[in-house]
Amino acid sequence: MATEEPLGGEEPRGIDDTATPEEMTPAYARNVGGRLRDIRRQQGLSLQAVEEGSQREFKASVLGAYERGERVISVLRLQRLGQLYGVPVDQLLPRDGLVVVEDGHDSSGNLSPERDAVTIDLGRLDRLESPERDLLRRYVSMIQVQRGDYNGRVITIRGEDVRALGRVFERDENGMRQRLTDLGLRL
Repeated sequence: MATEEPLGGEEPRGIDDTATPEEMTPAYARNVGGRLRDIRRQQGLSLQAVEEGSQREFKASVLGAYERGERVISVLRLQRLGQLYGVPVDQLLPRDGLVVVEDGHDSSGNLSPERDAVTIDLGRLDRLESPERDLLRRYVSMIQVQRGDYNGRVITIRGEDVRALGRVFERDENGMRQRLTDLGLRL
């Protein structure tokens, strides 16, 4: 059964499925936990790595309980975890109908219909010293928010996105693909 994170001197209290709108149901707590786990795994972090990276602010056992939906994370702790992961706090909350594309497959395991996708190295993008960097980072950031994809290493954008970027940079699609290659961003 999920319990709330103690705040101040308050004792934890149980939460049931008859919760009022202000309380979190166990099902929602599990969904929040699943989202937290997905973000942590996207970043390639173990529970112990988060504990160490947070200077033990987030104990591995407590974070695991959040991820399993056994404990309810407070808003302040959720905000702090978002800062630690480098992810906007609203992206740590579950969203219905979210489809994350990974390795050419959607969340249901089906091959993505977009065959002309481009994979971009986000580390190289961060280190890029080019006038295109800021605009490319903003565009990629919007895609990350839309997908909830925060692995921090790579992102695959659709051919449609490449064409849109090409229009912004006054290039055709092939010219934009070549520019991404020239910049060392394509994998």
